[in-house]
Amino acid sequence: MAAFEWPWQYKFPPFFTIQPNLETRKKQLEAWCSLVLSYQRHSKSYNLDVTEAQNSELFHNKAISRKLSVDAIYTVLDELRKRGHIEWQDKMKKQCLVMWRTPEEWGKLIYNWVSANGMNNTVCTFYELTDGENTVGEEFHGMEKWLLVRALKTLEQSGKAAIMEEGVKFF
Repeated sequence: MAAFEWPWQYKFPPFFTIQPNLETRKKQLEAWCSLVLSYQRHSKSYNLDVTEAQNSELFHNKAISRKLSVDAIYTVLDELRKRGHIEWQDKMKKQCLVMWRTPEEWGKLIYNWVSANGMNNTVCTFYELTDGENTVGEEFHGMEKWLLVRALKTLEQSGKAAIMEEGVKFF
C-alpha cells in the first residue's frame, strides 16, 4: 500500500486546536473531515474507536508533538455524523462506522460498474461484488457487508436492483 499523503495542515500546530473564530473553525472542520475520510479510505477502514483514535497517527502528529483533544475529536466526528459519513455504534459514542462515501454514492459507483460490464439483468452474490476477481481494483472491492447492503438498498429503492438473501439482481 502506498504511503498516506498528509495535507499541509497536519504539519501546522494550530490545526490541532479547535479555533474560536467561526469562519476559521468552519474551514478547519472541513479540513479535518476531509482528512478523516481520506485516511479511512486509504486504510480501507470502516470502523473507528475513539479511545484508540486518540493515539493514532490520524489525530496525533508526533513529529510536531501535537494531538487533537478528545473533545475536539468528538467535534470532528459530530460534523461527520451531520454530513452522513459516520454512525455511532453505541450510546457512549466510543465506536462508530465510517463511510467515506455515503451509501447512495456507493450505490451509484456499483451500478456504474454493473452497467459498464454489461451485467444488467444478472444476479451477483455479495461475495462476487466485494471479493470476486472481477472487482479487484474497484473501489468497492473489500467493502464490508453492512455497507454493501446499505448501498444496494439505495439501488433497490430506485428500482435498479432487488436484494436477495446473499446476492442482488441488477436491472
